[in-house]
Amino acid sequence: MIRRTDVATEVEFGLDSFGDVTVDAKGRPLPYAQVIRNVVEQAVLADRLGVDAIGLGEHHRDDFAISAPEIVLAAIAGTERIRLGTAVTVLSSDDPVRVFERFATLDAVSQGRAEITLGRGSFTESFPLFGYDLGDYEKLFEEKLELMTRLLAEGPVTWEGSVRAPLKQQEVYPKTESGRIRTWVGVGGSPQSVVRAARLGFPLALAVIGGDPGRFAPYVELYHRALDQFGRERLPVIAHVPGFVATTDKEAADRLWPHARNMLNRIGRERGWPPMTRARFEADIAEGAWHVGSPETVARKIAETVRVLGLQRIDLKYATGTLAHEHLMSSIELYATAVIPRVRELLAD
Repeated sequence: MIRRTDVATEVEFGLDSFGDVTVDAKGRPLPYAQVIRNVVEQAVLADRLGVDAIGLGEHHRDDFAISAPEIVLAAIAGTERIRLGTAVTVLSSDDPVRVFERFATLDAVSQGRAEITLGRGSFTESFPLFGYDLGDYEKLFEEKLELMTRLLAEGPVTWEGSVRAPLKQQEVYPKTESGRIRTWVGVGGSPQSVVRAARLGFPLALAVIGGDPGRFAPYVELYHRALDQFGRERLPVIAHVPGFVATTDKEAADRLWPHARNMLNRIGRERGWPPMTRARFEADIAEGAWHVGSPETVARKIAETVRVLGLQRIDLKYATGTLAHEHLMSSIELYATAVIPRVRELLAD
């Protein structure tokens, strides 16, 4: 059984973006540079309104502007309190030593607010881009995650594998002031990945991108059982969910629909999915992963997701496809000022 805590006081609330390429008033795609500057502006607003965390995804394709999230996060580091993380860092096609060095540097300039979520990502473009064979998909992640556990300890590293040169009593710099970068492992629904995160002692980040969020409850239970079996202390679980907030349910659905449809249909053509219909979209809002609607509707759905999964944090992926910057800013404001306080009230009942 999921072991719940006093969620009313302990739950944190974050936001996620992949830097989706948005459009101007005439429907023309904005330049990548402007999209990135807009993401910085969105994060600054979230910080000012008291959101706990911002996560930026790493992608290497034309519909997303962010390929180096830690650089964008560094541009946000002048904020006051918001945690600066990824959603996710594609460890399989990166070098763990360089990942550690970059985030230790981000941790320094942000005064200890850096976070990493390690994962394999939703897309595979980074593998050929950086010269990796997709046939090594599992081995790359397994070995690099093992190495990352040793780097995060911030002591001399001795490691040997097949995917990069070995290390022998190697120090890696800079060290962090706290001695540890807060690091999660992102999981999309594989039991083996859940158990591996527990075995290596990583907090768990669930990517709830389709279906009823409650279907992930068995994975949370498996994670807690695995932590117990490996003799590890209780570690937090967070979830990443897609969503959008507007004044009314109808406004939210109507505004989001064309952008979600186009994004999902593009990905669907690549993966062999059937075209998205409005009826299916509305069913996903009512019963699936989408947390979309008025502040009251979104708050109630978030509260239920937090309860059923026993979460310590929930991150709303607020950007979807070409949805315009001004609508994203409005959604962030409603999330921070209306949704989060209401969720806290609901969880306190």
